[in-house]
Amino acid sequence: MLSTFNIQHSAYFTEMKRFIHAFKKLRSSRTPPPGEEEAEDLRIEFKERYHHFKLLLNANQQALEIMADIEHALRIRPFGMTFVRSSCTGAAVNVMRMIRSIERLAPGKYPKLRLRFDILNQAVQKEIAPAYAVKQESLVISLEELDRSGTELAGEKMATLGEIRNRLSISVPEGFVITTRAYERFLSGAKLQEEIDRLFQASDTSDSNSLHDLSARIQQLIVKTPVPDNLANAIYQAWKKLADSRGSKKTAVAVRSSSLFEDTAGASFAGQFRTELNVSRDSLLTAYREVVASKYGVHAITYRVNKGFRDEDIAVAVGCVVMVDAESGGVAYSTAPIDPDDDSVHISSAWGLPKAVVDGSTACDQFVVARSGDPFPIRSTIDRKTSCFVCYPEEGVQRIQLSEDKAAAPSLEQAQIRDLAAIVLKLEKYYGKPVDVEWAVTPHRDIVILQCRPLKRPDSKTQKPGLETPSNKVILKDGITAAQGAGAGPVFKASKSMDLLKFPDGGVLVIRQASPQWAALIGRAAAIVAEQGGAAGHLANVAREFGVPALFGCKNAFEKLTQSEIVTVDADSQKIYQDRIESLLVPKDTSVNPIDGSPVYRILESAGRHITPLTLLDPASPEFRPSNCKTFHDITRFIHERSVHDMFSFGHEHGFAERSGKQLHYKVPMQWWVLNLDDGFKEEISGKYVRLEQIASIPMLAFWEGFTAIPWDGPPALDRRGFTSVLFQSTVNPALASGGKSKFAEKNYFMISRHFCNLNSRLGYHFSIMEALVSERSLENYVSFQFKGGAADYARRLKRVRFIGDILETYDFRVEIREDNLISRIENFDMNVMKQRIKILGHLSLHTRQLDMIMENAAQVNYFRSKLLTDIERLNAF
Repeated sequence: MLSTFNIQHSAYFTEMKRFIHAFKKLRSSRTPPPGEEEAEDLRIEFKERYHHFKLLLNANQQALEIMADIEHALRIRPFGMTFVRSSCTGAAVNVMRMIRSIERLAPGKYPKLRLRFDILNQAVQKEIAPAYAVKQESLVISLEELDRSGTELAGEKMATLGEIRNRLSISVPEGFVITTRAYERFLSGAKLQEEIDRLFQASDTSDSNSLHDLSARIQQLIVKTPVPDNLANAIYQAWKKLADSRGSKKTAVAVRSSSLFEDTAGASFAGQFRTELNVSRDSLLTAYREVVASKYGVHAITYRVNKGFRDEDIAVAVGCVVMVDAESGGVAYSTAPIDPDDDSVHISSAWGLPKAVVDGSTACDQFVVARSGDPFPIRSTIDRKTSCFVCYPEEGVQRIQLSEDKAAAPSLEQAQIRDLAAIVLKLEKYYGKPVDVEWAVTPHRDIVILQCRPLKRPDSKTQKPGLETPSNKVILKDGITAAQGAGAGPVFKASKSMDLLKFPDGGVLVIRQASPQWAALIGRAAAIVAEQGGAAGHLANVAREFGVPALFGCKNAFEKLTQSEIVTVDADSQKIYQDRIESLLVPKDTSVNPIDGSPVYRILESAGRHITPLTLLDPASPEFRPSNCKTFHDITRFIHERSVHDMFSFGHEHGFAERSGKQLHYKVPMQWWVLNLDDGFKEEISGKYVRLEQIASIPMLAFWEGFTAIPWDGPPALDRRGFTSVLFQSTVNPALASGGKSKFAEKNYFMISRHFCNLNSRLGYHFSIMEALVSERSLENYVSFQFKGGAADYARRLKRVRFIGDILETYDFRVEIREDNLISRIENFDMNVMKQRIKILGHLSLHTRQLDMIMENAAQVNYFRSKLLTDIERLNAF
């Protein structure tokens, strides 16, 4: 019997014989070099693959640009849901384009890519899908049934009014609410929301003309849409019940918005929606549509974008409350809105309806009431009130002129002032925070509350950088501080709505009246000056929310300020100075996005977690596979890496060596590889090397000329901080590690044809991508160049890309900086100009290495800027 060893030994040799036989068979069956006909077929297939590869590269670049846009938006600037949806959709579309292209390059090789994409795309779509859905079915609800628990149905404003009525027994007008469910029914009945979404997606809300056109189209669409019969009947029945309770068939109502998020802390929406006053039964449906449509006014859209609310989250309930034909009315703050150290009650009052106070159309009385004392001490400032708003007998309101005696008389009696202050303090105590209250005095001399919302106050007084009084000429000293701070810029006088389209970013807005319509410019204005208006108006409220200095009640501002002159508005001292005064200006914190924490911000932040992070870092790792792609960025990284491999290996796998990648031989073999995509070589290359003189690619030769023309002097001398920064970043940032063994990640490779070049380069810690098409057809010519990376800290890397960007802009490149990523492009110049610009890119690719480490040293930065510009001029003269 054979021993176990002999059996195993015999089996071993048997298997070895089989393996050798199979290996010889495989080797003998390898595809021989193609014949002429086969080679032509392969050339045709290769050109088709090259077409898909270019599509893949294009989609990759677009996807990466969108991801950079998302990161930039989250860090720096306000945005709306149009940006969120278009960015998320654009990223998904381009990633899918890459998947389709690599499926053509490597059929059946990466089946799990689509599965990972579907999972990630579903997660993204879930984040950006509308979250709002009304669970209750009531179309109309009475105020007597409401408290704060009804906010989802009635909106914050009306739910709060119901709470005040039913929990605190404070007098409010009777009425009802047309609910958010009714709003949903109104929009869905005529498929309005789908059309509104379509219009938003097709419009650029950052462009003033486009925004105004969008606003007009949507508002007209809503106003012309009939109210569904069941909703109309519910509204009429609610009005009848209200009229019957009052015993009057002529009951008129005020129709006011009460949207979700309106009147919440930090988002007052003050004056952003339309209010219809003294509305009869016959005009109820028209008024309802007008209020709903006002959600799409220019200033309302701008407010939502600047506050970070998405359109579909602002469901509009509409309150209908009995119209109070007020003897006097106004606004009361439970503490000073400007001075955080002043806890007195501040009351702004005028004759007639409160409209005169909130829209800033007339002067008003000011009463300041101390919290302690019996009775409360009162400080009064009585202004001359020349007019007031009153109700027409049948419907609507009108402005009337006041007699001299009434104009000069206080609009509130001492007892009324104290009673109002007591009500306001009661509301503050109940809600546990300062409040902003709109009120009116009825013909029977009763005080009724029309609205109550949180009062936004500054955390501290404005701290000015300088303490000395400016020596600049004071152009105007007048008015009251509506919003604290100082701002400087060119004067822009605006008097009509069309002026909204002409307003310059960073301008000082000068207006006759502090009307809410000017809130559309809040995000762009350095300061606001108004001849009429006070701290209690809607525009003042919005200015305080956005931190825009505002000086109202500046008589003769239009006359004394010159259009386009540079001025500094110091709202705290009520002065307007000539020229820009830096000592008065407090730099705004731009490190935090102004909409950080808002609903729209949180949506993009959540969706972005599935899009922008890069976790698939090491192509040599066994974990580098489709199933481990956790984001869209990972998918693009995987596809780009593997697509390069598939393009390089195509010729070898088909016995088609003349189409495989060649190592560049320039004096000596270089760590640069070249893949001839079509006609990039002057002749067929049989060996492993390609020499520079054998290359026909116009853009590659231009790049190489710039890269090699002037020898590199080596890295700059490091200061201690620069060295420490590099050492720290190299330690903590795994993405900088160069130890991966990827066949392509460590190489610099050109993919070329005669007129085309795609370069992916990694020189140390620096990454760059160049793509160029250069031919005699100038209209098709373009060069795109991206640069990122470095071993220093973020601040130095950012300064380095700005440094490079400044040089490129000198030579006609359009440059965009997103984080520490430079994206630039030039196009449509003739061949000679394009070759010169590509030479500059070659030169900068070599000579800006490690400059991030000296970016905090101004002297060295200036030296290298001067040297580079001088060398580039020499280079262009070659």
